[in-house]
Amino acid sequence: MSFATEYLAQLDAFATRSPLPRVRALHLPPAQSIADNKGEFCALELEDGSLGLSYVLLDDTLARLRDGADGLGLAGADALAVARRYASADSFGKTIGFAAANALTRCLFDRAGFRPEDSADSIGRMNPQAGEQIGMIGLFRPLLGRILQSGARLTVVELKAELAGDAEGYRVTLDADELAACSKVVSTSTLLLNDTLDRMLDCCRNAKWFAMVGPSAGCLPDALFARGVTLLGGSWIRNREGFIAALQSGESRSEFAGKFVLTAESYPGFEALLARACDGKP
Repeated sequence: MSFATEYLAQLDAFATRSPLPRVRALHLPPAQSIADNKGEFCALELEDGSLGLSYVLLDDTLARLRDGADGLGLAGADALAVARRYASADSFGKTIGFAAANALTRCLFDRAGFRPEDSADSIGRMNPQAGEQIGMIGLFRPLLGRILQSGARLTVVELKAELAGDAEGYRVTLDADELAACSKVVSTSTLLLNDTLDRMLDCCRNAKWFAMVGPSAGCLPDALFARGVTLLGGSWIRNREGFIAALQSGESRSEFAGKFVLTAESYPGFEALLARACDGKP
């Protein structure tokens, strides 16, 4: 099964055991170009205040979201029905569905009283060492300094041909097979939206550490850990109203959300969370 299929099956199980909140609203970044990734994500809000993030810059997704902002029929919609769109073939449907699925994940975490660990490590506890071959899926320029300063060798895999070539201290390639030589990899969570997850994980089969990070990495991690992901790092929203206002204005969201980290060792597992959320079992 695909990751989307497994993820949605878990949310179906959640819905079977407990009533779920409906959708309150979809919040979009401002129209103008925003630097520092502040305009790359939308937030879908449920009626209980849960928020789920999703990347919006694949294909024409953001333009379509803007054009249909008032006519998408999301307000009051069944959140699980919206989440099922994550399994659709088009980027637009996937984006909305993934945001809804992530909002339901936050709902489950809150009902279960589960709070992932805080993280101040932007490269997913990779701990790069001199001489190591490090892989990066998606060019994260803010993360380059830490890796390059360690003395590690860095290969970046990108889909954008205009980024390919040698740069100062690292190389950008379009050939994902080069990841087979990497012992540690840090990846954008956009893999969960562009249908490249299993392909990239297969290319990273020799890596002993695979960290997936990004604001939209707010999903249930069980199926990712089963596939070989060792760490999931996303955004934990602490102040809903402040976060929404910052997202809509294009301002920094750091005051209202922090980074979290999940590993197989620190994560209790979906079944345990479901029992805690629906049966009150510790």
